Amino acid sequence: MEIEIGRAKRARRVYAFDDVAVVPSRRTRDPEDVSVTWSIDAYQFSIPFIAAPMDSVVSPTTAIMMGQLGGLGVLDLEGLWTRYDDPEPMLAEIRELPAEKATARMQQIYSEPIKPELVTARLAEIRAGGVTVAGALSPQRTQELYKTVIEAGVDIFVIRGTTVSAEHVSKKLEPLNLKKFIYELDVPVIVGGAATYTAALHLMRTGAAGVLVGFGGGAASTTRATLGIHAPMATAVADVAGARRDYLDESGGRYVHVIADGGLGHSGDIVKAIACGADAVMLGSTLARATDAPGQGWHWGAEAYHAQFPRGNRVQVGQIAPLEDILYGPSPVAEGTANLVGALRRSMATTGYSDLKEFQRIEVVLAPYGSH
Repeated sequence: MEIEIGRAKRARRVYAFDDVAVVPSRRTRDPEDVSVTWSIDAYQFSIPFIAAPMDSVVSPTTAIMMGQLGGLGVLDLEGLWTRYDDPEPMLAEIRELPAEKATARMQQIYSEPIKPELVTARLAEIRAGGVTVAGALSPQRTQELYKTVIEAGVDIFVIRGTTVSAEHVSKKLEPLNLKKFIYELDVPVIVGGAATYTAALHLMRTGAAGVLVGFGGGAASTTRATLGIHAPMATAVADVAGARRDYLDESGGRYVHVIADGGLGHSGDIVKAIACGADAVMLGSTLARATDAPGQGWHWGAEAYHAQFPRGNRVQVGQIAPLEDILYGPSPVAEGTANLVGALRRSMATTGYSDLKEFQRIEVVLAPYGSH
């Protein structure tokens, strides 16, 4: 349904997770009988949670912890761990920076060149932990560093940016040809963000194993204020799930995973992301609240230190509990920021669904906060 903004412009009505809710069905289940397992390509996970490639969330140590707890941790291969032999002093300094100096100082800290030998060493460290190894690069750095990453031995390769398109046009740089690039790689590639049906369909046609949905929705992002770009996530996930369905037909059965990435601050948002069609979720601020996260209660993404146009903040998210408790409980708080797996299980059980693929078919209603 389109709404008239003014005589020359019409707009489509879209919805955030806060605008929707799931509806119980005619049966309920025991939460222990519910399966929340997820697999992508040959890799199996007991929970559909991916730790976002952000320095405040994932270090080699927390990537291993995340893997041992049944999820997937993705290391930012352009972050502090690939720029400094010992990033701990830099992390400590970022946490202590006064707000008015944070952006400028972070730009300086992250101007240190990326060292390919550290990319190799960090990925080896994660592999030694016996878990699935995943690393992320921005589209801009992928051309330059992907050979190092592949040679280091990565199981899943993530190309993550604010907006990633299958066709980037540039007069100055040779653009990354995603279709050719993904075809030549021997590892599954997750790519995004995308927030529309058309953009996602084009990314699926490049051969990607998964598409990240969302941009500008995260707790530390100011993309909406700086660029005017925002994607309310309930509609974005449902649109991309529609592209997945149509691509499944078009490709003769090739299934591309839809991964919600943004706007997932509480366990209820995770439930609603999967109800709208996501196969898995990528979590940033939610996991940055872990007492063992590198940010120690602070959270920031790559946008916060962009050299030319920062469009993110370093934000204080606080600390709640160890990573294991944030995932599996017990929760010390009642607002849905810990025991995320328990919340998902309970919601699926209460509404009568036994696995994630079934749960994607649940009835969803419009129920914006503040309405009755």
